Amino acid sequence: MEFMIAVIVIGGILLSSMVKILNDWERGVVLRLGKAIGVRGPGLILLIPFIERMIKIDTRTIAMDVQPQDVITKDNVSMQVNAVVYFKVVSPLEAITRIEDYYFATGQLAQTTLRSVMGQYHLDDVLEHRDKINAALQAILDKHTEAWGIKVTMVEVKQIDLPKEMQRAMAREAEAERERRAKVISADGEVQRAQKLQEASNTLAGSPSALQLAYMQTLTEIAGDKTNTIIFPLPLDMVKPFLDLNNKN
Repeated sequence: MEFMIAVIVIGGILLSSMVKILNDWERGVVLRLGKAIGVRGPGLILLIPFIERMIKIDTRTIAMDVQPQDVITKDNVSMQVNAVVYFKVVSPLEAITRIEDYYFATGQLAQTTLRSVMGQYHLDDVLEHRDKINAALQAILDKHTEAWGIKVTMVEVKQIDLPKEMQRAMAREAEAERERRAKVISADGEVQRAQKLQEASNTLAGSPSALQLAYMQTLTEIAGDKTNTIIFPLPLDMVKPFLDLNNKN
């Protein structure tokens, strides 16, 4: 009885070490006596017990959060920047044989590259051209990880933390810029107003009847406010005949 139990246990161990099942997104790098002989999967995998072993690799896209890094920009502004890197294993064999720990290595490379690339830009460029920086980071990381069988598909700068003094200075600058734009708009309005008044003056000067109509319109508007005392001056063209008659006498 004990012999049968021992046989069953040994058979179970041999079966578990010989038969492996891989999911659709998994691949297995098979090592035979320590030598990589190829990649298998997905599905059912058969191994030679005690001679072959398999290292399982996930080929799905991995989102890696890069820890905040202290960065000094080209114009000597100190800040903290973190990012997220999206990558996947495209060659499981190289990911196992070319690098000890591809996940750790990719993370370390992302940190150093983030500091290096951000240091090549001025603060204004960092804030305004984030897409350009993301593309530069992705290109550099993908170039270096290609030898490890890793494909970096996207890099996104996630957050930029500026010192409190710099935040206050930028707030003052933004406020001054808004005030400048408001003054420019007000000045443009005054210029347009003066131009329109000049055009109206030229039009009225060339048409006495239009001048009288404008005069009467103004009186009508003033009369609408009953709290005002209206002094009704006579138009010059009505007074002029009497003045001419007086001069002749």
